[in-house]
Amino acid sequence: MSRMSKAYIAGIYEHPTRKAVDKTIPQLHAEVAIGALKDAGLTKDDVDGYFCDGDAPGLGGMSMAEYMGLNITYTDTTETGGSSYVVHVGHAVEAIAAGKCNVALITLAGRPRAEGLTTLGARDRGGELPERGFEIPYAPVITNMYGMAAMRHMYEYGTTSEQLAWIKVAASHHAQHNEHAMLRDVVTVEDVVNSPMISDPLHRLDCCVISDGGGALIVVSPEIAKSLGDRCVKVLGHGEAVKHLNGGNFDLTYTGAAKSGPIAFAEANVKPADIDYASIYDSFTITVLETIEDLGFCEKGQGGKFVSDGNLISGVGKLPFNTDGGGLCNNHPSNRGGMTKVIEAVRQLRGEAHPRVQVPDCTLALAHGTGGQISTRTGAGTVILGRNDA
Repeated sequence: MSRMSKAYIAGIYEHPTRKAVDKTIPQLHAEVAIGALKDAGLTKDDVDGYFCDGDAPGLGGMSMAEYMGLNITYTDTTETGGSSYVVHVGHAVEAIAAGKCNVALITLAGRPRAEGLTTLGARDRGGELPERGFEIPYAPVITNMYGMAAMRHMYEYGTTSEQLAWIKVAASHHAQHNEHAMLRDVVTVEDVVNSPMISDPLHRLDCCVISDGGGALIVVSPEIAKSLGDRCVKVLGHGEAVKHLNGGNFDLTYTGAAKSGPIAFAEANVKPADIDYASIYDSFTITVLETIEDLGFCEKGQGGKFVSDGNLISGVGKLPFNTDGGGLCNNHPSNRGGMTKVIEAVRQLRGEAHPRVQVPDCTLALAHGTGGQISTRTGAGTVILGRNDA
């Protein structure tokens, strides 16, 4: 069955650097933009819409449009953390459908590794955070917050550290084929559970890498897509949501994907069982486990069994995931991994992933981004993508 789309992803680019000591953040934005435009067969003069989030310096879209010499009629600087770039895809589709723009450029760039940031903490944005006065005195750090969610999932459903480790194992099986991945060694369950404990029950190898770099996407109208050939990928469905503490009425075992996923599936008119490949935000192994459950790939509480059966490994399992190695092994630019999730999903649908991890006859793909922290306030973005000839 042929599925119609209001817009298409025509160009993608992932910056090859993992430590950008010789580049500024604006330079990285410009370089990924050039790469994505080249991939699409377009130029900067074709761009009339620009999307970015808080990683863009200065006044966001305004500053970067000037830096890159863009003549735009529409801009969107929605900030939902690591889910921002998945959310931006949906916003770009709607802007195009509304006639606000025809060629949307979305860019991500950051230098957290060069600047010495770690998974233990994030940039302190000071008084702008309304929750700061309530939470900062207790000195929570990111790994503690995810460890708390993991511990609760274990308590509720009997999930084990060994089951979580299978997520890292799957990512490492894929990363070995990615020349740019920060961690290319294949690891075992034993390697993961024997790595140093960072925040009980999360070990070092349960945590993502920290990298510099970035990526870009070009989203275009159907009319422009027709002129660019069959490498364009359909955007079939999009959902976004925010989950927060809700005055304490809060379940640590769920993420915002429980809301954004059903919206995206309904718009695309497909089911989880129809998905051939999934890019899942993987800041920590527990992030993946809960997201897989929330998106409906298995029942709540059954994620541990699902991943330990090898289902995430390409060529072996039911749901090949993060075939570039993901944030756990490849890169996590600017601590915002949603962008790279969309990029690898597009590669899979084009048949351009590494031959050893390419999903045969990949027709439908999902990309999901998580922002904030799954134990406090979370932004969620889900997109369903389809191959152009399907």
